[in-house]
Amino acid sequence: MGHRSHVFIYLYYLKKHTESQIYALHLKNDFVKIYAPMKKEGSSISIETPAKINLTLEVLGKRPDGYHALRSVVMPVSLTDTVTVTTTSRDISLAVTAEPWVDLALIGPPEKNLCFRAVHLMKSRYRMDAGAKIHVHKRIPIGGGMGGGSADAAAVIRGLNDLWELDLPRGEMMELGAELGSDIPALVHGGAVLMEGRGEFITGLFQGLSEETCRGFWLVVANPGIPCPTAEVFKNWKAGLTPPPHFLHNMISFVRTGQVTAAADVLHNGLQEGVFERYPLVEQTASQLKVAGCFGVLLSGSGSSVFGLVRDEAHGQEVCQRLDDSLWRMLVRTCPVV
Repeated sequence: MGHRSHVFIYLYYLKKHTESQIYALHLKNDFVKIYAPMKKEGSSISIETPAKINLTLEVLGKRPDGYHALRSVVMPVSLTDTVTVTTTSRDISLAVTAEPWVDLALIGPPEKNLCFRAVHLMKSRYRMDAGAKIHVHKRIPIGGGMGGGSADAAAVIRGLNDLWELDLPRGEMMELGAELGSDIPALVHGGAVLMEGRGEFITGLFQGLSEETCRGFWLVVANPGIPCPTAEVFKNWKAGLTPPPHFLHNMISFVRTGQVTAAADVLHNGLQEGVFERYPLVEQTASQLKVAGCFGVLLSGSGSSVFGLVRDEAHGQEVCQRLDDSLWRMLVRTCPVV
């Protein structure tokens, strides 16, 4: 990964236009809300938006719509990006800064950026005569399988819901996220979840449980400094054996009870074998974590980040000290409950 200070700024100026200040439009026998009120121009909100790991990731096959059917236990972790959303009159802009370990050269064109697309989607969907200035400070590795771009977009959706005073329920914000990317609904929901479908079906794993029972896990995340493009990983995916159903049920139980050593025995990622074959550095990173003493090691999402579960913070610090100095690593904790 790069070790330079980066700042990328994308500006997109919308054509000036007038919009009547109406609040509902009858269209195809349904009422589509048109939101005119919003907080004062220049109002802003900052959100710490967490990365995620996949403790299990099953690829169940390719759907008729071209997407892959997935089933995954997803948990946010304490590695975050900071997303600041500021209201504007109509202009939309995006600025990205980063910590030294994040290579901003991996960011694509603005029209493909999930934050940028989230603003456009919400502006169009809710007929907003307004814009937004987005600043993202990145700590989550790009192309690392930890959902950094999706987490940032989830923060934009939540931030605009507040600043534009849309008062959307969480379910509707998750639906917006599903239109943009498979990981976004889970990150809008927050907390430990079971993700199904192509990411649009989300079940919270701690619903109805006391927060006192939600201890979470400590883990070491490592990244070899190369990206694994998600589309390429799925394109090269080959169907293989899926774990028996009890693996998923056991993992959910272990997450709920905080049994880290038991959870380490049922880690699973259906993409891991293909990624290790195509990206040897990722496999070498996993091997380093095993040798350093992690209980269980797994590729996160489509890679390239790999994580290893550890007993506690002290154990995690020991693992970090045993890793090669050249390997980026971070000790983090899961965030099981919103």
